[in-house]
Amino acid sequence: MYKHVSKNKINLNKNVFSFLLDGQKDIHFSNDIVSIDHTQSLLLASGNFLTTEIVGANNYSCLLFFFSQKNINDFLLEYGHLFNPNDFNKAATSSPYFLMKKDNFIIHFINSIKQIYGLNQTISQKILELKFEEIMLYLADKYGQSFFVYLHSLLINERELSFKMVIEKNLYTSLNIEEVAFLCNMSLSTFKRKFTQLYQESPGKWFQLKRLNKAKKILLNNEATPSEIYMDFGYDSLSNFSTAFKNEFGYSPKNIMKT
Repeated sequence: MYKHVSKNKINLNKNVFSFLLDGQKDIHFSNDIVSIDHTQSLLLASGNFLTTEIVGANNYSCLLFFFSQKNINDFLLEYGHLFNPNDFNKAATSSPYFLMKKDNFIIHFINSIKQIYGLNQTISQKILELKFEEIMLYLADKYGQSFFVYLHSLLINERELSFKMVIEKNLYTSLNIEEVAFLCNMSLSTFKRKFTQLYQESPGKWFQLKRLNKAKKILLNNEATPSEIYMDFGYDSLSNFSTAFKNEFGYSPKNIMKT
């Protein structure tokens, strides 16, 4: 990718290693946000999330290595003796991603994966199966118990938060209603219907009021200026933010009395 910024909705039906080669990747999950650069890599669980991909020095490029739940299950069955099952209760609070530092081994691994392109499909598939076991064993050795706990969480934890928890996690973010609905794994119409049932108000109006009140508090406390925060609350321009603010409170944000 060569354009400066690309934003995408991702519906991932497999787990994936995301080896960032150049640029920056920001990922917004239903309950967390993570940013990585070319010195880092991620193991991402299947599910819905939003990505912002930013061009680095030359471009944006990323190598994706997909694998299934069965791959994890087979790995744990074969190497289960390396971890302590008593620690599995820690998996309940596991993140939807596992962050890795890109060291010399991982750099060599990435380069070796690139060499597989162009080989006979049957042979390349067999090599990829071996490469999967290679990287998994290395990460198990490097990160130990925390890595095994994360793997186990991919099998027993669906990573589905309650509807209200997703709302609360994304209340004061820049996400629009359609994006929040996506993180809830719902169509926009289904999301609006369920939201109205629970909150007795449309999501657009409810989110706007909550976010404007938060913005008002920040401005009253002189913590930031309107031009510094309008994007944080989901507005694409300062003028749109100012108009919404004035319609709600009767005065523009720049006219708030400083305390």
